[in-house]
Amino acid sequence: MALGNSYKTAPGAGTLAALILVLIFGSPWYGDWVGENTDPETAGGWWLRLLHWPSWQFDTSDSLRDVVVGDLRAILLVLLTFIFLVLLPGSQLARARGTISQLFAGWAAYIFAGGLASLLATLFLANPSLLGAFRSAGSGAQYGLFVGWIVGLASLGGRRGTR
Repeated sequence: MALGNSYKTAPGAGTLAALILVLIFGSPWYGDWVGENTDPETAGGWWLRLLHWPSWQFDTSDSLRDVVVGDLRAILLVLLTFIFLVLLPGSQLARARGTISQLFAGWAAYIFAGGLASLLATLFLANPSLLGAFRSAGSGAQYGLFVGWIVGLASLGGRRGTR
């Protein structure tokens, strides 16, 4: 039994891609670089800045609550991506691995995860508001829409869970 294909599931591959995206592009180092070297008024600069949306930080000047909320959004994004990849039926109903339904299921999972992670993290702010929660969920869904195709591509060809 080869280990390569026996454990590559669509939810596992998609979650790993989400984790890598959050760890690399959500890092404070990437945030500093993108802030200094890109123009937000260009499409490329806007997208590179969008990649930094699920940021996490180690800044000691921020309050503990702000640090936890920022990190909570990144953690929830990865966890909810896995949950939605497991729950979305598109690739479960596909007859063959690698179909376009797996791409769309992974992409949709990241959109839903981004919106819900941001919504839930907003609830932990000092003075959460309904309008703030809606705006936050919209920014998370926007991130998922423009970055989620990467998670969708990563989940292509994976099996749907264990036998």
